[in-house]
Amino acid sequence: MSGLNNNGSLKPSVLVIGAGAIGALYGSVLARQGARVSVVCRSDYDAVSGNGYAIKSKSLGDHVFKPERVLRRVADYSPAPDYLIVAVKVLEGEDRVGLMRPAVGRTTVIVLLENGIDIEPEIVQAFPGHEVLSCLAYVAASRLEHGQIVHHSYGHLVLGKFPAGATPAATRLGALWEAGGINCKITENVAAARWQKAVWNTVFNPLSVLGGVLTTAEMLSSPAAEAFVREGMNEVCAVAAAAGYPVPPDLPQRHIDGTRAMPPYKTSMALDYENRRPLEVEAILGNVVRAGRRAGVPMPVLESLYAMTKMVEHKARSH
Repeated sequence: MSGLNNNGSLKPSVLVIGAGAIGALYGSVLARQGARVSVVCRSDYDAVSGNGYAIKSKSLGDHVFKPERVLRRVADYSPAPDYLIVAVKVLEGEDRVGLMRPAVGRTTVIVLLENGIDIEPEIVQAFPGHEVLSCLAYVAASRLEHGQIVHHSYGHLVLGKFPAGATPAATRLGALWEAGGINCKITENVAAARWQKAVWNTVFNPLSVLGGVLTTAEMLSSPAAEAFVREGMNEVCAVAAAAGYPVPPDLPQRHIDGTRAMPPYKTSMALDYENRRPLEVEAILGNVVRAGRRAGVPMPVLESLYAMTKMVEHKARSH
């Protein structure tokens, strides 16, 4: 993959699969920098194909994002894109490989803009010889109605080749996001970066559901609540270290301080639960718990969160 299209232009073709709040927000930034961005969306197809996405953002400015093409199916896109950005939920039983395959050409770079731990190996194995970039979004954004996106705060990205490496393809994509006002760090060790994000995600996401759709502020509303959150974060740190990716010892406190500094908002899992959508329990929490079990790490908070979240998930699925 050269990063140039057939005309030698530095305006790559990009296809976003799963253009919800995250995919649409970051796709819009690439489009504003001249990238030819198309999207695959199902539930929002009618609204987006007619009017584009209406995005409200204090840091990026309110704007309308009209993709080059709006598609119902991945197979409707051709020729293959330079970058395939996968922003779908990582759900148990979902065939991400089958979903992506029609759009993966000989030189397509795959970008996984998704939550969770250990979500990349399946894709790397399915597409040998293709560059797989793993991308972490530190952002508070939500989809309110069809084609309506609100970017609440933050927005920076961490991007790198999985399992390790900073490549020209990553640098080119990151430069477009940077030019559009998104702080995008290119990392040599994206697997370690995933564990650092997991310190927050693995605790706040399930807890927000178990508390009946709690906001970030409500999960830190008392000393006892904060102590519980911190203990869960410390357990994730212990699992990360056992997995070979130790995190800075002050990371839990930095995550807590950063969360307090943001306006209160609902986590992605809380929004999914509230809107009766499937939950990313296994990618965000289950994979961390299994890594801890393999390493023999005591994790009473995480084990409890996992068991209770699975109960809630089962109840939601049966109704």
